[in-house]
Amino acid sequence: MTGGQKQVVVRKSKDRGVADFGWLQSRHSFSFGDYYDPAHMGFRSLRVINQDQVAPGGGFPTHPHKDMEIFSYVVAGGLAHQDSMGNGRVLQPGQIQLMSAGHGVTHSEFNASETDPVHFLQIWIQPHTQQLEPGYSEWHPLPEHQDRAKVLVISPDGRDQSACIQQDAYVYRLRLRTGKEVEHALESGRGLWLQLITGAMILDGVALSAGDGASVEDAGVHNIAATADSEALLFDLV
Repeated sequence: MTGGQKQVVVRKSKDRGVADFGWLQSRHSFSFGDYYDPAHMGFRSLRVINQDQVAPGGGFPTHPHKDMEIFSYVVAGGLAHQDSMGNGRVLQPGQIQLMSAGHGVTHSEFNASETDPVHFLQIWIQPHTQQLEPGYSEWHPLPEHQDRAKVLVISPDGRDQSACIQQDAYVYRLRLRTGKEVEHALESGRGLWLQLITGAMILDGVALSAGDGASVEDAGVHNIAATADSEALLFDLV
C-alpha cells in the first residue's frame, strides 16, 4: 500500500494470531506460542507484539527468559511485576517496565486486581548482544506528558528519562487528539513500525484502525494524523 512516495505495509488487527485461555485474551502481531506464520516473524529487531487482556486474579506464573529485551506498556488496570533481580512493581496505565533478560532471568506478571481486568502490550525486541548482564528499567509519564503528542519512552541511552534498552531502538508513545498530527524523521537504513492501540490514524496517507500495525522503511519524514482520539507506540529500529 502506498502513501505518497512511501511504501506502507499494514498488519490488520483482524489478521493477527489469537490466543484464548479464558483468563487471557491475546492478539499476536507476530508468530508467538502456538501461533506460527512464517510471513509474520517480526520486523527488524522487533520480535513480539502481544496485546493482552488478563482477567481479574489471572496472570503469568514465574518463568524464564534469556537474550531478549522485554517490556510491558499498560493501557488499563494494574500489572504486578516481580523478577529474580529483586524488582517488584504494580504498573499503572501509561507506565512501562523494561527487563533486559540477558544471560537469564525469571519473572511473573499478574493482574493486580481481583475485580478488574488489565490490558497491556507485551513487546520483545532482540538485543544487540547475547549473554548480557540482566537489567531493569522503567518509564513513568510526567504530568506534562499527559497530552504531549510524541514522547520518547525507550532509548539505548536512557535520554530524557526514558527506559534503557540494549539495542539501537527508539520507542515513542503517541497521543493525538482528533485532527492533530505529528511527524517522524526516519534515517536511511532504519525502519518504522507503528502499533495503534486505540483510535484511528493515517500513516503517510494509509488509514489505520485500533489494533492495526504498519511498517515503512523509506528514509525521510513520515506523517501521522489522527482521525479520532488515538494512542499508539512508534518504533524506530535498525
